[in-house]
Amino acid sequence: MKISIIIPVLNEEKSLPETLKILQSFRHLGHEIIVVDGGSTDNSLVLADAGADAVIVSRPGRAVQMNSGAAVATGDVYLFLHADTVLPEDAVHLITTLSDDLFWGYFDIRLSSQKIIFRLIERMINFRSRQSYIATGDQAIFIERKLFKKIGGFPKISLMEDIAISRLLKDVTAPACLKSKVLTSSRRWESNGIIFTVLLMWKLRLYYFFGVSPERLNRLYR
Repeated sequence: MKISIIIPVLNEEKSLPETLKILQSFRHLGHEIIVVDGGSTDNSLVLADAGADAVIVSRPGRAVQMNSGAAVATGDVYLFLHADTVLPEDAVHLITTLSDDLFWGYFDIRLSSQKIIFRLIERMINFRSRQSYIATGDQAIFIERKLFKKIGGFPKISLMEDIAISRLLKDVTAPACLKSKVLTSSRRWESNGIIFTVLLMWKLRLYYFFGVSPERLNRLYR
């Protein structure tokens, strides 16, 4: 089973080199890395060339970029990874041992900050995703190729694409909720403030639930 690791980027020159460096061990096992740039103005494209099997440019927006990456991927499974997120060492083993024909899933999450409050935030995120079968993009969502094509890929929206695709997928089959943890950056939480970020995320999810358009939510998010 071959895994295509698809990384959407936009001005990620600080995070991308370390992420690609760690991913080389998966690449040496025969899996592929695809970086999809959404119009970076920094050195992201140059850095991607040094550590990926394919680098493509698409219109900006995670949903568009991830669909563009999947369109050129050659793997049996598509794993969508943020540029500031690190996979656990056993990620490939856990995914390749899944036996269902059509499957999808995600990992538990650990935030990079050592502050105790982030351990509570992690537990809340992991508990919520296990109960709801709704994943965040930070949890490295992976989808078997035929299933990805069956649901039509990521809905072409500017925000909440992770929630939208989770809803489509769980209507087909329940996810594999893997206990191994991805390590993802807590930079947004720390730069914007923990309370502000938590409240913002809750507000965006609530608005989305009540039908506010992803375009409007994207403006609030930024």
